[in-house]
Amino acid sequence: MLQEGMIAPHFTAVDGQGRNWTDEDFQGRKLILYFYPKDNTPG
Repeated sequence: MLQEGMIAPHFTAVDGQGRNWTDEDFQGRKLILYFYPKDNTPG
């Protein structure tokens, strides 16, 4: 489980325009990762 201040694992994500982003795109910059529960689930 990730905790505040931990180094994030390598990742690839797709934005609303279909562009792929990786952790390397943000190298040397601060980045906030936000995780949320799956839609329509409790929590």
